[in-house]
Amino acid sequence: MPRYSRVFFSALVGACAVSVAPAVQGQPQASPRDLPTLAPVVSQVTPAVVNISVVTPSPLENNPLFQDPFFRRFFNLPDRPQREEQAVGSGVIVDAERGYVLTNNHVVKGAERIIVTLKDRRQLQARLVGTDPGTDIAVLQIPAQELSALRFGDSDQLQVGDYVIAIGNPFGIGQTVTSGIVSALGRTGLTRGAYEDFIQTDASINPGNSGGALVNLHGELVGINSAIIAPAEFNVGIGLAVPSNMARAVLSQIVRFGEVRRGRLGITMTDLTPAIAKELGVTAREGAVLTAVEPGSPAEKAGLRERDVVLALNGRPIRGSGDMHVKLGLTPVGEEIELRIARGAEVLTIRARVAAPRAVAGTDGRALPQLPGLAVVEIERGSPPYERLEGGGLLVAGVEPDSRAWQAGFRPGDIIYAVNRRRVQSIADFEGLLGGARGGFAVSMLRGDFQITIIVR
Repeated sequence: MPRYSRVFFSALVGACAVSVAPAVQGQPQASPRDLPTLAPVVSQVTPAVVNISVVTPSPLENNPLFQDPFFRRFFNLPDRPQREEQAVGSGVIVDAERGYVLTNNHVVKGAERIIVTLKDRRQLQARLVGTDPGTDIAVLQIPAQELSALRFGDSDQLQVGDYVIAIGNPFGIGQTVTSGIVSALGRTGLTRGAYEDFIQTDASINPGNSGGALVNLHGELVGINSAIIAPAEFNVGIGLAVPSNMARAVLSQIVRFGEVRRGRLGITMTDLTPAIAKELGVTAREGAVLTAVEPGSPAEKAGLRERDVVLALNGRPIRGSGDMHVKLGLTPVGEEIELRIARGAEVLTIRARVAAPRAVAGTDGRALPQLPGLAVVEIERGSPPYERLEGGGLLVAGVEPDSRAWQAGFRPGDIIYAVNRRRVQSIADFEGLLGGARGGFAVSMLRGDFQITIIVR
């Protein structure tokens, strides 16, 4: 990746000037000295933003030499290596009654123990409710006693130029507040996340802000600070936040199921362009064009056809195939969705029900020592998945709960087709690529209608 597009996970902060305006609720107000200030909004929201530290395994535990008792005695090493505790990020309390905290998945990944520090300096041990690597969101739960929570705002209502406030824990120095504007919306393809729809802001991003709050001037949560794009690891004013509507959908599924359960419609899409719109005879400027509808799929049963243009899902406009991918990927299995489509000059409303991924054939599969808990089988020649991949691949036949494979994000029914961008067509290919990987590997898969990548370290 070019050095000027490296992504470093952090939080979003920035600076902006605020003009003097009449004092109204939730907006900058004049102080007794008639100076503009964000203090009323800040004092309202900061008690809901927390610092997060994690306890992780010591590097000694990952070195096989340190597992040898003779080696330990010879170098006078402790029998049980000390765990490492470090301040790594931020979080946002979104439910005061039940103690739910939103943060980034990369903040708590691999943690054995998670400590949440409130603004009033209380320290509470958190329980990891669940994570979603595809959106980089994790949900924690802390003892619910005298907590303050942020209310969700509608991130779909954000506009470029809106003022926002970012709150987090940069470099572990303590809670810090900065301000900025929304620089762009709907940013995709910037990280390795499978579901990207980032808010971009001219934030001053620093390590430790990840998982913090991005709020509007009404004190509503509109984003979870997640990443920056920066050369040489310093801020250049391009910060990224997960929209609150996406984070809220992930929270709902994790609280309900412990994970995000993504289904399938059986469609393939591309972006609507002026040339395609002219060819199809539609007047819309934005949307997702269906390039294929799988026979027998929920999409076909609902009446969707190739060349249909999806304009909206559940009343929310669809900007393109990426936007459709994100919104559909956050829709729970079994839920009915309403699609507004353009079919030539005609605009129709179609209802479809999101189905579960295809059932895995009854087999134990083959276990892999490099990924404990994962069992795979080779895809049979001539089967629908084989034709979809235009060649072989592996079907995940089973994943043991709480195993390393499960925690990494693998689920039964996933179709593996590449490791570190190298094609996988057999179990031998997969084992060879995993065995040759150093420091981690990226597994590319199909899950329902979607392509996802899981990073294993």
